[in-house]
Amino acid sequence: MALSPEFSEILLAVATYPWGMAVLLNTVLIAPLLVLPPTLLTRWGAVHAWLLGVILWGTLGWRGYLVVLVYFGVGSLVTKIGYRVKAAQGIAEKRGGARGPENVWGSAAVGALCALGLAFLDNSWTLALQMAFVGSFAAKLSDTVSSEIGKAYGRRPILLTTLQPVPPGTEGAVSLEGTLAGVVGGLVLTLVGWGVGMVPVMGIPICLGAAFLANLVESWVGATWQGQWPWLTNEWVNGINTLVGAVLSGSGAWVFRTLI
Repeated sequence: MALSPEFSEILLAVATYPWGMAVLLNTVLIAPLLVLPPTLLTRWGAVHAWLLGVILWGTLGWRGYLVVLVYFGVGSLVTKIGYRVKAAQGIAEKRGGARGPENVWGSAAVGALCALGLAFLDNSWTLALQMAFVGSFAAKLSDTVSSEIGKAYGRRPILLTTLQPVPPGTEGAVSLEGTLAGVVGGLVLTLVGWGVGMVPVMGIPICLGAAFLANLVESWVGATWQGQWPWLTNEWVNGINTLVGAVLSGSGAWVFRTLI
């Protein structure tokens, strides 16, 4: 059935307006998740993911959106790897790995703030905020991959603060297998950022190094403060992880600018 000229004009206007396109695109993508079984996102997680998606497309367009889609896709995939093993040990992600609102913002609040900064600050901030944006998600993906692979396949996890062996899934535990996998995860996200033009070639080691250090900081926080402060949930620790990744990547961008 042919669309009326008036309706076609409305669709064209929406598609050419970034925020209108953001609402339309995310509504089409998220709506099915509200009726399908919650395997990737809970119902409220989908609602909050819709809001995040609108912010990202409205401020950064397809480039920033693709960065986060890769993060979400790879992060969801590694959560399922070895799930039966992790579930049997009681260390698997709750709800079968489906993300709720707290997971959405624990992972993406810092990146969303960087995206909003890119939309409203002048061009002198562009490189730093773009690298901070990519660095925040590279840090989070590095953490997710490291944690999930480490819990499933880590042979000798140790506590970062004492270097003593601990059971898999212990807060602050690290393993060789998980650490190496985390480096690969951070590299994947960084290369996506480079591929979409948000990270220059010289910025690749900066974002990758920031993701690695942010992962170590999160493990240290998990081994120390998290057990002492009940309010310091995994979501807040994830926020610290992404903040460290963003600050280190953004600061590295400012240093990079002085050298070119």
